[in-house]
Amino acid sequence: MDRVDVVIVGAGPGGLAAAIRAGELGLSFVVLEKGSRVLQGILDTYPRGKKVYPTVPKGEEQPFGIPELQPANEPIEDYFARVETCVKERGLQVQYGHEFQGFIREKGGFAVDAGKTRYSASAVILAFGSNIPIDLGVYGEAKMVARNLGNPEEHIGAPTLVLGGGNAAADVVSTLSKTKRDVGDSTPVYWGHRREHFKVDKDVARDLGEEILLGGNIKILQGTVPRIGEVDEEGVERLIIQTQSITLPHGVEMQQGMSFPMKHVIACIGTQGPSIIFDRLGLQQITCTEGVCKIGREGAKLVMLNSCFQTSVKGVYAIGGAISPAYLLVEEEGALREKKHSNLIFKAVQDGVHAAEDIAGRLSRA
Repeated sequence: MDRVDVVIVGAGPGGLAAAIRAGELGLSFVVLEKGSRVLQGILDTYPRGKKVYPTVPKGEEQPFGIPELQPANEPIEDYFARVETCVKERGLQVQYGHEFQGFIREKGGFAVDAGKTRYSASAVILAFGSNIPIDLGVYGEAKMVARNLGNPEEHIGAPTLVLGGGNAAADVVSTLSKTKRDVGDSTPVYWGHRREHFKVDKDVARDLGEEILLGGNIKILQGTVPRIGEVDEEGVERLIIQTQSITLPHGVEMQQGMSFPMKHVIACIGTQGPSIIFDRLGLQQITCTEGVCKIGREGAKLVMLNSCFQTSVKGVYAIGGAISPAYLLVEEEGALREKKHSNLIFKAVQDGVHAAEDIAGRLSRA
């Protein structure tokens, strides 16, 4: 069993930042990545050509933690190429195809199970992001829809439905519309969201507005609710959505809806934090209840972390998307405070740097 100072789980921006800073501080490390490339989670969710922005949280004054990992308003392919070059030049040890299974506490640290191999480490950094898809919540036997845009050209000639009210959905809508427009395809891209209002960043809204001004056939469906997943008479899996509900006298409701082949539905409805994994690892979490949490939704579990992102298990850290949109900060006097955590590359990189520095300081005092 190989011995390292720290095992880093995930080769996204946070994990790579932790690895780079750990190397600078003289720590031995290994990065475990279940995918086949760095940034696998981002590559799986970003449409081809989507730009990656160096968005910084409002009021943040600190510089980007690792300059090589800072996006430059560039397509995801260019950002990936730059990061891959950084990994090679830095000589970062990334083990691809190694899926983290868990750890067992042992004298001086942890025995980490990476599926294909095991490592002995003084510390563990969990940087695997927030990649558990939220359930679509429909009735019926057909429920499989795409969670990201693979090849936009597969939707040419067919009306396409994109579900979700955030940045990811807006990006997919823009990319699909442009793809169709470029080849003279007049079939629309429907953008549906459960709520009346959509929430997107300014940069994303600018790209979407530009596409509309250029003639993109985008139709917005507010208050859209996925209802039923069925297989029609021809064996085609379809998703039925409710687009409007009208109340009639005597308790009668008239519902209007639309039906799309599921192969032309993309659900960008987000992911949920890996609370199941945190539970399995024995990391303390608190469930949000009404009146307690202002950021986390009711019923969600928030992991408890100190100011350096160390969990309730000493030597285990959680960073990046895994702790977004909020976590419970354990303050020095023992009080708990809900703390907002933006799911941004900037924050993930910042987290990784802080966690690596805390580990180095702790090991130097041991």
